[in-house]
Amino acid sequence: MKYHHLFFDLDHTLWDFEANSRQTLEELYDQLQLKEKGVDDFDKFHKNYLVHNDKLWERYRNGFIKVDELRWKRMWLTLLDFKIGDESLAKEMGNTFLELLPTRKILFPYTQEILIYLTEKKYHLHLITNGFEKTQHSKLKNSGLDHFFTEVITSEGSNSLKPHKEIFEFAFEKTGAKKEESIMIGDSIDVDILGAINAGIDQVYVNHLGDKSYTIKPTYMVYSLKELKNIF
Repeated sequence: MKYHHLFFDLDHTLWDFEANSRQTLEELYDQLQLKEKGVDDFDKFHKNYLVHNDKLWERYRNGFIKVDELRWKRMWLTLLDFKIGDESLAKEMGNTFLELLPTRKILFPYTQEILIYLTEKKYHLHLITNGFEKTQHSKLKNSGLDHFFTEVITSEGSNSLKPHKEIFEFAFEKTGAKKEESIMIGDSIDVDILGAINAGIDQVYVNHLGDKSYTIKPTYMVYSLKELKNIF
């Protein structure tokens, strides 16, 4: 085997963030009676949240904002789209969202099957994720994935973020993995693939959405997790 240590991303790669996020926001919408407060269109609310969330995560990765600001401002900015300037509501939404989200269990197709396959082939499986320590471990436990991974490296735990090479160096040190026997598997060209390139290891781009706009060429590309069997 060329590779011995397989480093997976979690959100958008194995754990279906979009589906789980929508499910959580729907519960939040009903629980906090947002319709009565002026958020009259859930689909618009959800769409706007995703836009604000992506922009704030980019700012967080680049060091422009702190994690606490990210957690509530994505809600604050979405509420402002509906002309609701309620900071306390935004913070309540941010806290409740983070309590509910990790309990969701929707995975991408073939997630369990491919992890069982790779485990049976004696690969060492790890996670490198830009998520928060408590949140990511809760996601893994609730979705039944925690037992597959030897080490879980988070941005919070490593004090670094993909695509910076430092989070990968932290992972190599923690797992004892050598670069030449390691590979990164993730859904984001700008975060996972570029990060692995910065760290000097091979990559698998999991292109769930069939994106054709990327300019960085990964070592491998698959459109479904089951296609990983063609590589490993």
